[in-house]
Amino acid sequence: MPHSDFIYLDNAATTRVTDEVMSEVLRFVQHNYANPSSKIYTMANDAKKAVEQARGNAASLIGASAKEVYFTASGTESNNWAIRGIAEANRKKGNHIITSVAEHHCVTHTCEHLEKNGYEVTYLEVDEFGMVNPNAVKEAIKPATILVSVMFANNEVGTINPIAEIGVVCREAGVLFHTDAVAAAGHVPIDVNDMNIDLLSLSGHKFNAMKGVGALYVKKGVLFPSITYGGSQERGKRAGTENVPGIVSIGKAAEVALREMSSESARLQKLRDRLINGVMENIPHTRLNGHPEKRLPGNANISFEFIEGESMLLLLSMKGIYVSSGSACASESLDPSHVLLAIGLPHEVAHGSLRLTPGIDTTESDIDKVLAELPIVVQRLREMSPLWNR
Repeated sequence: MPHSDFIYLDNAATTRVTDEVMSEVLRFVQHNYANPSSKIYTMANDAKKAVEQARGNAASLIGASAKEVYFTASGTESNNWAIRGIAEANRKKGNHIITSVAEHHCVTHTCEHLEKNGYEVTYLEVDEFGMVNPNAVKEAIKPATILVSVMFANNEVGTINPIAEIGVVCREAGVLFHTDAVAAAGHVPIDVNDMNIDLLSLSGHKFNAMKGVGALYVKKGVLFPSITYGGSQERGKRAGTENVPGIVSIGKAAEVALREMSSESARLQKLRDRLINGVMENIPHTRLNGHPEKRLPGNANISFEFIEGESMLLLLSMKGIYVSSGSACASESLDPSHVLLAIGLPHEVAHGSLRLTPGIDTTESDIDKVLAELPIVVQRLREMSPLWNR
């Protein structure tokens, strides 16, 4: 059950495992703990069936076939496998990859690794909202291009990219298209076939499943190497005993997300807009980051001039309000967000940004409490800032 002694607005970093999901997990932790590869007896067969049912649920979430979904340990692993796998499988065809400057670090760092090993990478600029232009993708494609990797929605500023349009560009050019959908899957509708997506990464803990489990969609017919060798798990592509509790959790969470996406998305969007409007109307010198309309339903990223985000995080946490200053994977860095710099924010403004992401437990009263406390925190910090009265 959700806690009442704090307000959690960091659902972009991770989400609570729901009771409905956890009840399924406990079945395969405490009772049916068999190895699904030991299929000769009932417990193992039941575990194997649960894995395959979860695979089907994850596939349904993105409009794919179950045979096109491979389970991984995280969105990071899925992104690494997708990009490095396609690079390896297509080494004789070409060495050029296209991505954007606003991708998650697990994509950009993978591309940087490939650059050190003979590949060429084009990093497309984004507009002031963090969006990739499909025409820029089209212009960047050349005969040696083997892959385009553009995230479905930005995990920091919430902007949703024109994925279907980029998919058309790639399909017409005969180039494979991968999208990092970790921030989007379970929150907005996705259909890999309608959108011409060849590979897609997702992560369970972003939509109320357990940490430590993700998935990679690979379109049927796409040549793709194994990531580990050993047993025959994941159809020989990823050897190793299956994480059955984690896989069951992502399957159940996908089922719930698909069932409740429309109503939950509308609810989150209402809370998001209440939060954004309240901040922008009552706190001067603020800026909304990301697209004002084409954004994730549960994402508000706002910059507050003349102060630093880390100080706001500390004071808000003392009041039981938990938010983020950006991607959790880069939260220990003192550098400003590369995404905020990419959309044109000066360093000093980027440093004063908060990412507030409501989730399944967030209520209107939670938002109202944040709107009451946040102006006090901002004013207190600004009064101490040498930049405020200059």
